[in-house]
Amino acid sequence: MPTDGAVDRGLLSPVSIGAADAVGDDVVLDALVAAEIALTRAWATLDVAPSAAAERVSDRLGWLGAGHPASGHGIDADDLAEAAVSGGNPVIPLVSRLRGLLDESDREWLHRGATSQDIVDSALMLVARRAGGRIIVELDVVDAALAGLAGTERDRVVVARTLGQHAVPTTMGMRVATWLVGVRRARGRLAVVLEQLPAQLGGAAGTLAAFVEHARAAHPADAEAAALRLVAAFADELDLAAPELPWHTVRWPITELGDALVQAVDALGVVGADIATLTRTEIGELAESSPGGSSAMPQKRNPVGAVLLRSAAMRAPQLGATLHSASALAVDERPDGAWHAEWSTLRELLRLALGAASTARALTAGLVIDGAAIERTLALSGGMLVAERLAIALAPHLGDDRARALLGRATDAADLERLLRAEPALAEVDIAALLDPGAYLGATGIMIDRVLDGGQQR
Repeated sequence: MPTDGAVDRGLLSPVSIGAADAVGDDVVLDALVAAEIALTRAWATLDVAPSAAAERVSDRLGWLGAGHPASGHGIDADDLAEAAVSGGNPVIPLVSRLRGLLDESDREWLHRGATSQDIVDSALMLVARRAGGRIIVELDVVDAALAGLAGTERDRVVVARTLGQHAVPTTMGMRVATWLVGVRRARGRLAVVLEQLPAQLGGAAGTLAAFVEHARAAHPADAEAAALRLVAAFADELDLAAPELPWHTVRWPITELGDALVQAVDALGVVGADIATLTRTEIGELAESSPGGSSAMPQKRNPVGAVLLRSAAMRAPQLGATLHSASALAVDERPDGAWHAEWSTLRELLRLALGAASTARALTAGLVIDGAAIERTLALSGGMLVAERLAIALAPHLGDDRARALLGRATDAADLERLLRAEPALAEVDIAALLDPGAYLGATGIMIDRVLDGGQQR
């Protein structure tokens, strides 16, 4: 029955709203059609298919150029989905429907020598390459926002927390720079993976046998070499990399792409997790510029952007694991079920990464720093926040064991300062300077500058 695309509009996955136009069924269908057109055009580059036939196929089926999905072919995605059940994949009914749109003289050049996996894998790589490009653009905007915030907040002293407890001083700039490094590294890895995504063209069992045979009439002396040139031409028509070998069961393009997407969502998840913590009512050091409300509690200002990033980060690793499970079970020359399990899994991972990157863009562009809340948090620990520094600085005056024993006796910041000032051996020591959290920031400034300078050189 027709679904009108309503199976999943994102009602239960708000983080991925807006991603359907990049990875939805209609987009996948257009990519499948583009792969079929690209193969016909590749045959024409070898002078096997007539150039005029390739142009007629391109025009009739909506070719938009290398690296683009097709458009205007008129195939209905709902109808194709129903028809795909009997054969287990959408290419089988797609080919018959596309041939029905072509002149009889041109039909033989469609899907010539290919197997369904060639078209599905190539189409998914085309979808991934384009969707991944959008993720890169979003991550670049996030990079710029975080870099700006890290620079602005470079020297603002805040409490660092380890295992949920106050630890030592750090700066807001250092915290943001840490987020930035994670996002930047994920962005770089994803960009490399996208550049390497290959087309798929192997024929029935990855031997190129049918392509060699079809090429023999036009290239009797080097049909095998012609078939290899066909693979390169096909990849070029789709603006994908030419594969070293058919990868019907060697699924590194899928798993490496999945890993890069998971890494990107992970990096954004760290940003969301930290922001969710720092926006808590009792902390309040950060706030989202557009917080969400509550259906029951009118006073609530929920950190919805951070929450959505966390939701994506909780789901993405399992999708990546599914891709690896499928890859590991890719037996024979085409797997029985493992290949099929990749399709929706990869698409959902692309969808999550797109949504997370878009959410992060809006979130990081509008973070609000509450300096008063930061000062209140610092005051909670007072000098206790620099106990590590005191243990080091007091050892020459008191000895290591005595210094640690003194620090261990302090019950709070006021008691610590009283104990220090009451110690005769510390009469000449500037206690106030030692207790200043802003004087115990290590090399944070230099490290932040290094991160920011590295971004300018990227």
